[in-house]
Amino acid sequence: MHSRPSETIRWGIVGAGVMAEQFASDLALTEKAALTAVSSRTPEKAAAFAARHGNVTAHAACQALLGDPSVDAVYIATPNDTHFEIARAAIESGKAVLVEKPLVTTSRDAARLATLASERSVFLMEAMWTRFLPAIAKTRALIGEGAIGEVTRLRGSLAFHHPYDAESRFYSRAHGGGAMLDLGIYGISLARFLMGEPLEVDGEWRQAPSGVDKCASVTLLFDRDVEAHLSCSFEHEGDNSFIIEGSDGALVLQPPFIAANAVLHCRNRLAARIAAFPGQSALSRAIRKFARGAPLPGIRRHAFPRAGYGLQYEIAAVGDALRAGHTHDRRSAPLDTARTLEIIETVLAEQNRKG
Repeated sequence: MHSRPSETIRWGIVGAGVMAEQFASDLALTEKAALTAVSSRTPEKAAAFAARHGNVTAHAACQALLGDPSVDAVYIATPNDTHFEIARAAIESGKAVLVEKPLVTTSRDAARLATLASERSVFLMEAMWTRFLPAIAKTRALIGEGAIGEVTRLRGSLAFHHPYDAESRFYSRAHGGGAMLDLGIYGISLARFLMGEPLEVDGEWRQAPSGVDKCASVTLLFDRDVEAHLSCSFEHEGDNSFIIEGSDGALVLQPPFIAANAVLHCRNRLAARIAAFPGQSALSRAIRKFARGAPLPGIRRHAFPRAGYGLQYEIAAVGDALRAGHTHDRRSAPLDTARTLEIIETVLAEQNRKG
């Protein structure tokens, strides 16, 4: 495994799409991190990407980037169905590997990559960037301090409208599409990050014409009868909230929760209802915005303003791990990722069995 104590981690990006652009932008905000190379299946896209981001080498093929000695770590931002083979090749090349979520499309392949990375002593992590946000760290701390008493329930929803198109990555079975792999994975991962391993899993989903799930609801039962009610959808725009309810209040993550830069500590039910007012009407959005910005009785706002998209925290975590000689970060270990994928598979398979 590469270990460069106290030095800048030099990154290569595989892919030149939207997520690659966001990653490159936030990498520029990260200390001791630099972008040195990019590759794309379309050489022209790689060249244009490199030109936009300064002194960056454009490679016409992924293998060329993996063989580039100026690259310490690789970020894989290609379609879901390509993640496994590219990540495997990157691990075998000895590069540290960060893969855009989902790490892979099946829990079996996640376990295979985890084993390979362990055998090769190579860093591997899914880019579940939400887990690394300061607002999420504060949320965990508040739960641990008993700020809302005993946790009683979690509620999370994530929905972005994507009109049906069988060829799009969202709906293509061949390319690892589906609402749970694209959106639901965030809520499941966050609920597990906050509460641990669920004792029971249940859920249901609706099928798109292509066969993938276009929306889903998942219920996780944790210790002490704590339930997480999670939903995701391609059919509409959601309020994209995440609420942790307790015996003495609630915590509301500023939506969209996957990019939260604040957590609202609500000391009573009325405050929590205002902070997480449901719906997508202009009035609903105005009420939530008011709760986030105005001083209100019963609400304490813990804010974490930032530049960029918020990917810099996971980038920094990879750098810290590599400089310390670690092969994973405890906040997003490969086998933990595999367990989240198992839960998605359980929901998909259970409904198929019932049907």
